[in-house]
Amino acid sequence: MYQRALQGYEKAWGAEHTSTLNTVNNLGLLYVDQGKLAEAEQMYQRALQGYEKARGPEHTSTLDTVNNLGLLYAAQGKLAEAEQMYQRALQGYEKAWGAEHTSTLNTVNNLGLLYVD
Repeated sequence: MYQRALQGYEKAWGAEHTSTLNTVNNLGLLYVDQGKLAEAEQMYQRALQGYEKARGPEHTSTLDTVNNLGLLYAAQGKLAEAEQMYQRALQGYEKAWGAEHTSTLNTVNNLGLLYVD
């Protein structure tokens, strides 16, 4: 279904439209659930590049994808890359939402789990 939506959005609005990028990010989530980690990384990287261009590096949609990349890298055992993504997301969320927002706290938790492992 996401592939169908993605094709439609790309045709209607183009590859860089934020609705298209949302679907790209969601497709990355689906690929993670399916264990298709290489495909998930491609989708997340595409979404990240598009969000950075369309909304900027500190927009919360961009940060959500950064955090998703952190989760993916942690699952792949790429701990340094995961930490870098989590730190970036954490700094952005703290600036955008504050220290007590759930997105900020979820990222703090992700970092904690990374350090425990």
